[in-house]
Amino acid sequence: MTKPLIGTVALVAGATRGAGRQIAVQLGAAGATVYATGRSSRAGRSELDRPETIEETAELVTAAGGTGIPMRVDHLVPDEVRNLVARIDAEQGRLDVLVNDVWGADPLITWEKPVWEQPLDAGFRTLRLAVDTHVITSHFALPLLIRRPGGLVVEIGDGTKAYNDENYRLSVFYDLAKTSVNRLAFDWAHELRPYGATAVALTPGWIRSEAMLEHFGVTEANWRDGAAKDPHFLISETPAFVGRAVAALAADPDRARWSGRSVSAGELARVYGFTDVDGSQPDAFRYISEVVDAGRPADVTGYR
Repeated sequence: MTKPLIGTVALVAGATRGAGRQIAVQLGAAGATVYATGRSSRAGRSELDRPETIEETAELVTAAGGTGIPMRVDHLVPDEVRNLVARIDAEQGRLDVLVNDVWGADPLITWEKPVWEQPLDAGFRTLRLAVDTHVITSHFALPLLIRRPGGLVVEIGDGTKAYNDENYRLSVFYDLAKTSVNRLAFDWAHELRPYGATAVALTPGWIRSEAMLEHFGVTEANWRDGAAKDPHFLISETPAFVGRAVAALAADPDRARWSGRSVSAGELARVYGFTDVDGSQPDAFRYISEVVDAGRPADVTGYR
């Protein structure tokens, strides 16, 4: 197996579980050295109180063929992020890929309620977790990334700009969070262009994270049984799919063509040829637009 990212140094901010974990793993599978950060470690859990840890993620990165380095970081605390970047600089002297995947706000969202029925404290905490963390991390990490031309920043969100521009995302705070992440990639692209660096907004589809599998009462081995609860679940994808999308971007010498754009993992799969772990190429947001939002019966034919 070729490893096009040997020598590449990446920081995946928010790598404890879900998309972030598999982005780190897939970068490692391509040979990268990956700093995996998050608040949940073997030393203690975040307020999400889930069992996944950054140490596990780093071990998975190394097992995949890269070098995984865990560091417990709260990306809302500037000093912690400053120390993280200083460590990367001291140990590697470079940063080639920054992935902003910090989230952790799912339990805070009040779905399908107008703003006057939304709890403000939870809403503003959502925005801090989703937006402030990405800005703080970029503030400290980008000066290291631009030391060498060719750096890549990937903002992980939910929904392409095209989709989010046309659809209310079921909560004002969730809507603001996810549209803001797409805009950040546009902003970074503008600011990084003189330094030969690229910024892309990337969304997975309906992702089978650890929490999502639990919600549907299934495992990765029998995930299709989740269609009994929601037949559209058959369009879902593993977190490895978006991880492979990031790895493909990082390995593409012509990745600047994507700078400032908002794309889905499904779109990039058609360009780069990678697949999900089952060999399929789920195109979730096209499916959501053409089937789910159109009120058509569940049928993934032609969408994966």
